[in-house]
Amino acid sequence: MGTSDDEIDRLLGKLTPQARALLANGATTWRTRAEPAVGLRELVMSDGPAGVRGEAWDERNTSVLLPSASALAATWDEALVERLGGLLAAEARRKGVDVLLAPTLNLHRSPLGGRHFECLSEDPELTGRIGAALVRGVQSHGVAATAKHYVANDSETDRLTVDVRVGERALREVYLAPFEAAVAAGVRLVMAGYNAVNGTTMTANTLLTDPLKSEWGFDGVVVSDWGAVRGTVDTARAGLDLAMPGPDGPWGEALARAVADGSVPEAAIDDKARRLLRLAARLGALDGHDSPRAPGTDDEPDARRPPARPRGGPAPAHTGGVPAPARPGGDPTSDSGGVPTPESPGGVTASGGTRDLQDPARVREDRELARRAVAAGTVLLANRGVLPLDPEGLGTVAVIGAHAGRTRTQGGGSAGVFPQDEVSVLDGVEAALRGRARVVHVPGPRPDGPAPPLDQDACTDPRSGLPGVLLRMLDADGRELYAERRGGGRLLEPRLVPGAHTVEVGARLRPRTGGRWTLGVAGFGRMSLTLDGRTLLEGDFPPHTDDPAVVHVNPPGRYATADLTAGRDALLVARRELAPGTGRATVVVAAPPAPGVAASLAEAARAAAAADAAIVVVGTTEHGESEGYDRTGLALGASQDALVRAVAAANPRNVAVVNSGGPVEMPWRDEAGAVLLAWFPGQEGGGGLADVLLGRAEPGGRLPTTWPDTLADAPVTGTRPADGRLDYDEGLHVGYRGWLRRPQKPAYWFGHGLGYTTWAYEELALPASVRAGDDLTVRVRVRNTGARGGREVVQVYLARPASALDRPARWLAGYAAVRARPGEAATATVHVPARALRHWSVEERAWRTEAGRWRMLAGRSAGDVPLVGDLEVVPASDV
Repeated sequence: MGTSDDEIDRLLGKLTPQARALLANGATTWRTRAEPAVGLRELVMSDGPAGVRGEAWDERNTSVLLPSASALAATWDEALVERLGGLLAAEARRKGVDVLLAPTLNLHRSPLGGRHFECLSEDPELTGRIGAALVRGVQSHGVAATAKHYVANDSETDRLTVDVRVGERALREVYLAPFEAAVAAGVRLVMAGYNAVNGTTMTANTLLTDPLKSEWGFDGVVVSDWGAVRGTVDTARAGLDLAMPGPDGPWGEALARAVADGSVPEAAIDDKARRLLRLAARLGALDGHDSPRAPGTDDEPDARRPPARPRGGPAPAHTGGVPAPARPGGDPTSDSGGVPTPESPGGVTASGGTRDLQDPARVREDRELARRAVAAGTVLLANRGVLPLDPEGLGTVAVIGAHAGRTRTQGGGSAGVFPQDEVSVLDGVEAALRGRARVVHVPGPRPDGPAPPLDQDACTDPRSGLPGVLLRMLDADGRELYAERRGGGRLLEPRLVPGAHTVEVGARLRPRTGGRWTLGVAGFGRMSLTLDGRTLLEGDFPPHTDDPAVVHVNPPGRYATADLTAGRDALLVARRELAPGTGRATVVVAAPPAPGVAASLAEAARAAAAADAAIVVVGTTEHGESEGYDRTGLALGASQDALVRAVAAANPRNVAVVNSGGPVEMPWRDEAGAVLLAWFPGQEGGGGLADVLLGRAEPGGRLPTTWPDTLADAPVTGTRPADGRLDYDEGLHVGYRGWLRRPQKPAYWFGHGLGYTTWAYEELALPASVRAGDDLTVRVRVRNTGARGGREVVQVYLARPASALDRPARWLAGYAAVRARPGEAATATVHVPARALRHWSVEERAWRTEAGRWRMLAGRSAGDVPLVGDLEVVPASDV
């Protein structure tokens, strides 16, 4: 049994007001404060939602990497997402993590939002249902989930300071709705964002109290985004309960003094402490007050296999948490919050938890589930009789594109992890066709974007000669304090030791290609880069922002060029000094000369023409979709568009695979034989996509976001504030709702997605009337008219044509999936909650439902609803 509120109050009585106030401040970057007087241990937090990183960024401390959140929403499968939440919880337990900072419930308001891969969808109903499923899955295994970022934190430009101005109806009906669903699902924490809403920063906003704690009855903890608390009294008097990170910041001793002098009422601090103790009790973190473990979970993190060799991939990064800036004038090595990085591979973390020595059976189960999730979220946008490919008819398959060989498995920012392994599209197709067909890979033109971090395949540690780089920490006189071999050039948290002054990364390059290489180093502060002792660049590069995602995760690179000879080693050494406010992330990059675009396209076309089928993979780059900044356009770049066109012209049996987290322009979409949306598919992406390409699995995904033909067509594109304000002038009309008011049609509607069979929508059955405030159930009969069994996601939309209010033309009210064999009919039973019919009355400050004639529509997407029926809503007082 859990700890009762009376017991919580008894424990609270054992603490002084000062001790209660100190509980509300983090102890380190990722830990809350312990309090021995009541048997309270620290709680450990970690970013999510695609994987559980733990307390440190280290490529040797790997994690299971799931598909991006946008891919999870594309499954429209709550049962599967709940299982994936359970997998994340098992990962958290293995890493000693109590609180997972996921799911992200912000909406895809504009296609330019830089962080959409980490968010679920453009629709509040779909976002709420999928988010709630992830919450249930995580929390059913003894780990707390966190709904973030509360609220209207839907873009990245000036995200630390932007003031979002949004009307009360849109705020209630659109942006708050997913958080309300998460609270209804029992979420343990809610994270307040960096932004302001209607003039008040979220960490001090009354929305933390009303509706969150009052109307919705949220009894958990409201935690700040990392570094979002900028004042003491205003935030403490609001509904914020926990300021992260620690130990420094505006709370701590300053909050204790504010309580002592009466600036902050003791009752406010008591409520915060009570919520923190309640959370600890639920997580078994109160000595003698352990909550029961869920069935099937272990009391200790399970041992698992040693970490696989990292194959590069996007950087791990940060949103719900970034190392705290060093105090002005203080120790420049203090940004870690006191959290040590792990020791050598296979060792024990600073918190005492086991590393990645994993049980093979558990690893296999995890990988199978992650692979199934890839296929479930993959969206078949178009198919002109090309898919699925028949393996029996394939002699040679051309797999084309840089993204095919190095598939982008995750987006940039705080959601990033170092995966156990990464299966590229090329890997997946080769494995699936081994012994059956020959697979040829042609990389094509290099995608636009900066040079990638050094990969251990391209360099060796100059001291040991083993693959990787040599990391050294030096004192102010250049003496070595610490040294170790690391797997690659992305070092976000070099290990700190007393007296550390300079980070040095050395690598012996092994160029396979001669010519003019691009070399560089990313970071802030004083940096230098030398090649065989010759200085390539040197200078002082102060931070241009205090955005923690930029400072600690994605610092800008500085580049130089140098001629290298194939087969002749060269020693590359990067140095950066540690200084307050500059973080310690150090990234060393190296890229060979880019091949000529024309020659690359010709080579790709030849390979496609000579093959029985061609698979071309294109997508966004690491700096195109990431936390910390929004996108400037949706184009993939001229060379990638030209690559798809060259392949399509050379072989009509072609498949274009799009590797992105959000919408992109596809000017070639009508030329491709099939278009498959892979999202950021996680570590098992290549295997899951091969299953879909070869017909072993159906592409189960349906779009969670409307995709425009061109950016100019999109109804909402603004992410850049004017004078610090970002106005949500579109009101309720976000996503497909905005498209339904415009003459332009999108490339692909919200909800769109093809399978490997066809469906006829035959009948919509609904009650003649319903009382306002009551749920209702509708039934939709569909028939599989194709030659293969399949799954169909039946979507039900509501409309109120004669409404006295401003309303969307229609909006999603519910959905259900059915399966049927060829020729078989199936009936989808769709639950439509009463909330789908209600609106927020600004005048009455209450929810109301209009009586009268409503319209219900059913179909395959927001733009394809062939079945229509009428419904009479009667006042609740009528019988």
